This record gives sequence, C-alpha cells and structure tokens, in this order.
Amino acid sequence: MSTDRLAGEAAPAPEEAAEPAQPDGTGTPGPGGPEGPAPAGPDPDPTPDDHSEHGDADAPSGADRNDAGAAAAARGEADDAEASAAGTGTHVSRSADGEQPPASGANGSATGAGAHGGSADREPTPPAGQGASGGPESGQDAGGTQAPGPAGATADAAPGAGEGTGASAAAGQGGPGGTGAPADRNDAGAAAAARGEADDAEASAAGAGRHGEGSDRGQVPAVPNDGAGGKGRRSAAAEALAAAVRAVESGERSAASFFNDAPARRPAAPAAPAAPVRERPRAAAPAVAPAPVRPPSARPASGPGGEVPGSGDVREVLAAGGAPETLAGPVAETLGERAAEALREDPWQLLAVPGVRPEQADGFARSLLGPDCEPGDERRALALTGWLLERAALEGHTALESSTLRDALAKVSVPDPDEALRTAIAEGAVLVFQDALDAPPGARPQAADDEDAEQPVRVLLGLDRYALAEESLADALARLASTFVPPQSGAADGEAPTGGPGAPEWEGAAAAAPTASAAELIRTVAAHGLVAHSGGEAARAEPAALVAAARALGLRAYAAAHSEDGRRRLAAALSEAPGAGPEAAPADPEAASVAPDAASAAVTVAGLLADAEGPGRDEEGALALDLLAVLDAPQLDVETAAMLVESLPDGARLVLSGDPGVLWSAGPGRVFADLVTARRCPQVVSRTPDPGPIGELVSGIGIGELNQVEAPGKEVVIVPVRDAGEAVHRTVQLVADSVPRAIGIPAEQTQVITPGHGGTAGTRALNAALKARLNPGPGRFGGFDPGDRVAYTPAPGRTVPGTVVSADAEGLRLDCAGAPVVVPRTEVGELVRHGWALTAHQAAGARWPAAVVVLPGDATAGLTRAWIYTAFSRGERHLSVVHGAEAALPRAVAEIPFKERTTRLRALLQAQVPAGSTS
Repeated sequence: MSTDRLAGEAAPAPEEAAEPAQPDGTGTPGPGGPEGPAPAGPDPDPTPDDHSEHGDADAPSGADRNDAGAAAAARGEADDAEASAAGTGTHVSRSADGEQPPASGANGSATGAGAHGGSADREPTPPAGQGASGGPESGQDAGGTQAPGPAGATADAAPGAGEGTGASAAAGQGGPGGTGAPADRNDAGAAAAARGEADDAEASAAGAGRHGEGSDRGQVPAVPNDGAGGKGRRSAAAEALAAAVRAVESGERSAASFFNDAPARRPAAPAAPAAPVRERPRAAAPAVAPAPVRPPSARPASGPGGEVPGSGDVREVLAAGGAPETLAGPVAETLGERAAEALREDPWQLLAVPGVRPEQADGFARSLLGPDCEPGDERRALALTGWLLERAALEGHTALESSTLRDALAKVSVPDPDEALRTAIAEGAVLVFQDALDAPPGARPQAADDEDAEQPVRVLLGLDRYALAEESLADALARLASTFVPPQSGAADGEAPTGGPGAPEWEGAAAAAPTASAAELIRTVAAHGLVAHSGGEAARAEPAALVAAARALGLRAYAAAHSEDGRRRLAAALSEAPGAGPEAAPADPEAASVAPDAASAAVTVAGLLADAEGPGRDEEGALALDLLAVLDAPQLDVETAAMLVESLPDGARLVLSGDPGVLWSAGPGRVFADLVTARRCPQVVSRTPDPGPIGELVSGIGIGELNQVEAPGKEVVIVPVRDAGEAVHRTVQLVADSVPRAIGIPAEQTQVITPGHGGTAGTRALNAALKARLNPGPGRFGGFDPGDRVAYTPAPGRTVPGTVVSADAEGLRLDCAGAPVVVPRTEVGELVRHGWALTAHQAAGARWPAAVVVLPGDATAGLTRAWIYTAFSRGERHLSVVHGAEAALPRAVAEIPFKERTTRLRALLQAQVPAGSTS
C-alpha cells in the first residue's frame, strides 16, 4: 500500500475544538456543585460502539448507536437529554447522529459537571467536562461519569465498570443532581417491561418458563446459593403483563405481538406447505421515505401550549426535589398521567427518564425523603437493577450474568446486592434464565447413562422486553427451519407439488447460476426453509442470483438490505443476475405477472416492515412472499429480527446473508452471529473474494492480518499524522483537494469515517472543518445551509445520507438519494446532523467511491478488528487512512476481534431446533 502523503506537507493544526480531559479521566467540573442542581444525562451526540471509552479501562463498551434511537431500542424511549452547562434547565432534543448514548450516561462529568447538549453539529465550543476523543464510536468527550460494573471486569463483560467520580454515591449523600432528558416511551406494556413490572409469581426464583414451552427459565435460583424472596406484591401493569404471558403460553397470541405491531401468530403449519401463490400486480406505493422499523411511540397528546398533561404537578415535585423543572414534560411522558404521584411514592423512578444517572436520582430522593432516604431502600435497589439492565441493552446485551449484575449493584452503593436481586426477581422487575455452558476443551464427555451428572449452567438476568423478543425470534426461526418440506418429498419421481417448482426446476436454476457459490446457495435453499449465507461485498451477487432464479420459477421472492444505498446496489445486482431479463420470464401467464423488472424485488428492511416497499401483506397479516433474502443480516437487532421473521408466512424460505466481519447491530443482540454459531441451519460460505487492493486488505483484516498490499493506482494510501489536530487538517486536504485531484473522485463522493463523535478528531470537529472548507455559511436553517451534507436518522440505528435543499415553514428540506424529505422544524435538532464525517456504525451497510478513515491516537483504546474491517471496507475505489494510531492498529486487528455481548438466542435455537436441520 502506498504511504504517499496525498495531502501534502503538514500544516499548522487548527485550534482544538474541545478541552482535553483531566489526567484522572474526569472532565473539568462545571457549574452546579454537589449542593446544587447538576445537568443530567449523557451528551446526546455520543455514541458507544463495540468499544470502550478512551482512558477508561473499565468503561462500558457498546454498539455505535443512534442516540436518538438507542433509548428507543433499549427502553422504548427515543429522546436523550440536551442539558445546559449551568444545570439550570434542559430542552427536549434528540441527537441525530444515528447512535445510542453511552451505557452509563458516561458522557457527563461527575455530579455537578457540565454536560453539553448540542445536536446535529450546531453546538458551540463544548463546555468543561469534555476532552480527548473517546474510543471508537464512543463519542464521549472525556472520562466523566463511569457506569457501574463488576470489579475488575473489562468493558465488554458488563454494562459498565469503573470506580471514581461517576460511581453513584450512597443515597443521602450529596445534594440533588439536576436531571434532564426527554423521553419518547412506547406503549404502556413496553414501559412496564422497561421498569420491570412483570408478574412476580411467574418470574420468581423458582419460576417456570414464561414464554412457551421452549423457555429455559424453569427452576432457577434467584442468585447462587439462595432462594427467592421479596414481598410479591403485584401492580396493575404486572397484572396486565401476567395476562399477556398466559396468552402467549396458551397460544392465543404470539410473543412478538406484545412489543410490536406484528400480526398475531397464525395456526400451526400443516404437514406440508401450501403451494406458493403467484404474485399479483399491486398498485405502486407512494414515493415516500421508508417508515421507521419500530412503530411510533405512544406519546401523550400535548395540551394547550404543547405541554404534556400532568406536567404541572410533576413540576412541583421536581422543584421540591431540587431538579430542573424543565424535566416535567419528559417525566410525564415517561411515567404517565400519575407521574407526580409516582415520584412522590418512589423518587428513584426518575431513573426511568433517559439520561438520568444514579447519583442524580439519589440526590432527588434525598431532597424528597430527607432522613428516610437510605442506600438500602428497596425502591432504590429495584430502580437501579432495571437501570443497569437498560444500560446493558444499550451495549448490545439482552441479559447479564447474575454475578455481573450483582457486582454492578455493589458499584452503585447497594449494600446487599444479593438481597436486591432476590427482591427484583420476586417483584418481577427482572427475569431469571439459565443457559447450559459448553464443556471446556479437553473435558471428559458425559456418559450416556450418567443421569445424575449436572451440566454446567450460567444464571442470567434480563428484562421482559428482550426476553420476549429473543424467544419470539427463536420460535419463528424454529418454525421456518422445521415446518418447511423439501419439494421432492411432496411429489413422486421428483415432480413439484401442485403449483410450485420441484427439484428439477431448482436444479436447472442452479445449473444456470453465474458462480459455483451461487449454485450451492440455490440448491441449499431449494431444500431448506432457513439458510445462513456469509461472504464479503462481492458475495452479495449470490443472494441476488437466488432471488432472480426464484422469481423466474414463479415464486414471490424479495431481497432486503439494511440501507437505501444497499438497496440500490442490490437492485443493480438483481438486474444483472441470470434470469432477470424479460427473455427469462416464465411461460405461465400467471407466473409472468411477477414484476418483469427483477430490480423491483430489492427493498429495505424498514420499508418492508412498514409496507412501504415489497409485496404487502396477505389476509392473515403475513408478508405476501415465498422467499426472502436479507442482506446485511449482522445489522439486525433482536427486536427488528423478531418483527421480520414473525411476519413471514408458514412455508416461506428465509436466507440471512451477511459479512461476519462487520460490526454487529446498533440495537441489542447479535442475531446473525448467534444463528451461525448455533449451527441449526445450513450455512453456505461464499468462495467469491472481494477484488482489488482494498478487497485484499480487508480480507486479510478479516482473518486477523494487517498486510501491506500493492496499490499501483493509489487505491490504498496511508497518511501518517502526529496528533488529532493534524488529523483534522489532513482529512480536509484529502477530501477537498488530494483525492479529487489524484484519484478523480469528487468531494461529494468521499466519505469520512472516524471512531467517535466527541474530541478533537470526532465527527463534530471534522464536520465543522469540512463545512468551513466545502460549504461555508452561517447555518441559518437550524445550523444548516443549502448544499450541506447531512446524516438523517428516521429511525433508531438507521442513517440516511442526504443534502440540504432549502428550508421553509414546514421544516428542513432534504434530498436523500433523489427522494425528497421534509424534516419538521421541531425535529431537525433530533434527526439531522452534518454528514461529511460519520462513525463506522452509521456507515455500515453503505459504500462510497472513496473513504477516508481517521484514526487519531487518542481514540484507539477500544479499536477492534470488526470496527477496522467495517471502516476500511466502505470505499469502493479508494481508501485513505489518516493514521495516528501507531501500534494500536495492528494490535487490534490481530488480538481484539470484537467486544462480546451476552445474549440467549444461540441457546434458545439449540434447544428448539434439532441438530439434524443443517443436513
């Protein structure tokens, strides 16, 4: 690879945009000391990735998420706090960086420290409490408040760890911490699940499985060496949830129907699926932007003046507790009409509001309760348990080991973590599971007749919301894997069942496939209802060939991508696939009614679920299709995957295809990785390599090798830098001058990718510098000018690149890949940010002609192979690496594959799907 300095000689670095962190990793304290209100909540911009905060060895790791949608993905809440530096008030704003907030609210400093609010790159110089760049995609400006976690645990093992200024003080110590964070709660059921108001009887220490016979939660101790305890009282929400659980167990409703709008489960599939129904022409859907994956939250209707009902009473309670009155709206939205009464009875319910940290809730409770406020208060323990599990969900975990959660409770000054867990289980705040552990290497196999031998298990604790999602997903995947009958078993002499293609037709399609890997995929899908397919960028042509072949056979086949850019590339591959042209149309007039343009089979996952794209739904509410190939499958979080798979009709075929080397989903779970490691469905591994020097470089990274590649056309260029300031300067030179001049790729087709949002070389600093060079202007439209490149976040975890066209009374008008989008004025700060520079998770699922990856030396502590693989593979023709990471880069590639997540899907699949399903 070339080490030529395309950017030319170094120039003086621009003035740093943020104050460096203090040596101890805490930010400079801001206004509002321990005795006064302190701004609450994490910086709305920061976004954890699968990486930890720079300088905080025990800081939380997590997915690079939509901090506008992270809370929605983990708690049914879509808004974060934009706290004022002085702590005197906050305004409702959700950041639009397409990422989730840190797991611990870690972007703020210690109690009383200033936390800057800004969103969409419009903020002034950050206030004190912000410092050097965080780890990849952490977006954290300084070490500030750290999330509680197990002592000595690494960032990928807990919802957060680390002592110091961020650890919550015992209740009754310190003054009230002001808090600020709006909320966008989902329905009451989601709120109940988020606060742990589950049926205590069914979630007790001895509780039986709650979500069907496949559940693995029977007869598990609440915590090791003890039984369940607690009062066992049940709230109205718990009663409703208990009824929902009984409905699931009786088969009346599916688990997915309680956390999304997916249709109710259909009756059990017959022994053989019905013949596939030919696709009929349907009216074209209106040209609108795809709707969010998750349904809009049920936010209370605003009253006169836009105030949420109940805010007046909440304001009085907040004032009594020393919290900013501007929190009244978010609290009323989160806790409902009885929010004021709920806070008086249990001040720690304030933790349910996004962005509120334990030390701030403790201060609020101390002001309300006075001497009755104690660290061991049962209400405090319950609230903190739920809060820690929600923080863990932001990091990608769907459950935590009991020991991890117990240690985390100790970090936030809960005096008896074991008793706290027993109470939480008895109250239904958390659910208990046990997963069988794999035997260690070299262990003696258990004898078949040794019935008394105990299999090692791990005890997991989790929230009902993610338990429902994972178990619903496992049920749906098992249904597809087990109910599909291969075509040849339903007909004699290899003839097809009535109305569907048989083995000869499938074999003919495989013989016409463009590559051996595509032929293998077609043959495998012909005989199985669930298939995993893995490969790099070039391998995307294989599921495209499968879909084109299936449509030529008369099946209603579709392919779904994660992003609009991925959909366009998929549509191009479908158009080029054999059998996609008019000459390959089936002779059957009914089969020929399938859209002659195979590219119409390319959709986005969001558009498919929202019925804005694809075939629509049948009379039972299922998607009207016979085969679905989902590309970019690693980007599916557990809830989106459950919604999607539950929507498939019985007898449909599902192919989950993706690159196993890229970052996992922005939301909780690791669906594709769990499916692959469970080994409960056939797996087709592509043998098609990615071409060119970039493909060679990325392929080596995927196996842990950072190789030097020959790049005669300057396809790969390394630009060494000494510090973050020089990194910003060189990046601007590359995008504005060097790459257009030397490579011939204009600035608008070059994408900058950097580890995080904060710091002197994060997205905010880079976007400010790039705007000043490429499109200077006053930012008169909410910080934006016509011609600005932006990142629009219509839903959690989804980033849509666009360009500002204009603004008027209706809002900010964008051009997103040719589709006009109007963002209401009140939502611009939440959903839009500048987009010349993105994080790797924002860029996942899309590609550009050129990519400039910035690796400043102060943001490398959490680099992983998956992050580097994802960032380096975003460029199609050219990759420039602004390299200040020194030895951290090869070390991450060789030694740190990814940050682990605790999930249950693998164990659920292994328990429900027979091992023979892979044959």
